[in-house]
Amino acid sequence: MKIGVPKEQKTQEYRVGATPSAVDALKKAGHHIVVQSGAGSKIGYSDERYAEAGAQIVDSLDDVYQSEMILKVKEPQKQEFPLLKEGQILFCYLHLAPDPAQTAELIKSKVVGIAYETVTDLKGNLPLLVPMSEIAGRISIQVAATALQMNFGGKGLVMGGVPGVPPANVVIIGGGVVGTEAARMALGFGSDVTIIDRNLSRLRQLDYLFGPRLKTLYSSTLAIEDSIKHADVVIGSVLIPGKKAPKLITRKMIASMESGSVFIDVAIDQGGCSETSKPTTHENPTYLVDGVVHYCVTNMPGACSRTATQALTNATLEYTLKLANKGYRVALTEDPGLRHGLNVYRGHVTNEHVAHDLNYTYTPAEQLL
Repeated sequence: MKIGVPKEQKTQEYRVGATPSAVDALKKAGHHIVVQSGAGSKIGYSDERYAEAGAQIVDSLDDVYQSEMILKVKEPQKQEFPLLKEGQILFCYLHLAPDPAQTAELIKSKVVGIAYETVTDLKGNLPLLVPMSEIAGRISIQVAATALQMNFGGKGLVMGGVPGVPPANVVIIGGGVVGTEAARMALGFGSDVTIIDRNLSRLRQLDYLFGPRLKTLYSSTLAIEDSIKHADVVIGSVLIPGKKAPKLITRKMIASMESGSVFIDVAIDQGGCSETSKPTTHENPTYLVDGVVHYCVTNMPGACSRTATQALTNATLEYTLKLANKGYRVALTEDPGLRHGLNVYRGHVTNEHVAHDLNYTYTPAEQLL
């Protein structure tokens, strides 16, 4: 199979869909890999390294998109939509539910759109989302520590405090992978940390994992409202796979926070979990609402692109090889977890949450394959 790896077009996105090591594995499996020049140069993967691994280096996006499968990181941008072809495999993060414009373009192009974020394993986990969630959770606290500084608009707190001065109060909404890693980092800083979640089993796991250093709260509107009011940092880490994030945080809750407090919405890829959230970029990552610093960057792991690329490729290579070796029909038919990643198929919406949120007819993938 001919596999294309383009240079990412999203603003300040330096991750790349395949490392030279992944190219080598795909080449040894008998596939032809086309990599756009400069795709990995910002993170230390030169064209020469890709060529040594067996890739063909091309200059233009158009040349890359002549491939049967496009292997990338983030969703295609406007300049990429005209290059998509019917029956072409698009394997990347899509996050379609909050993005009607992209969904319409993918339906129009009749691609086979397989989203990293909805692929599942045998236990129902999200193996291609986990590594980026781990990174985003950890980055969220790095960002919070910086945003709390007065020169970045914050209230002038040190996350861990100092002897005789209390630490920052960090409230995390959602106890999944992002929330867990955010808690790990915040506790490492010495912050006062609370996780709010509606899954009691998960709260017990977190209590066992972190012990009494971590406070846990069962999620309710009142619990969220009261906790946010006293928080210096709020991390939104809510996820319903494939679906728009619920708006658990209201404008009124944000307004109740002290000026210079920080809100980081890691759920922004799925539309955000606050009424005050709007997508931002690494170029202009923050804005103020009622004096509260908001950070809502839609590709947070892109800030640590080298680590993120390596972690992502470690997870995706197995599935890329399945699709390339067997073809998408056989691969999707044989692997129900990979089939869960199929969001759009030749003009049909095959993810129930996307269909519901964007008012499309849902067609089960099994009917089409």
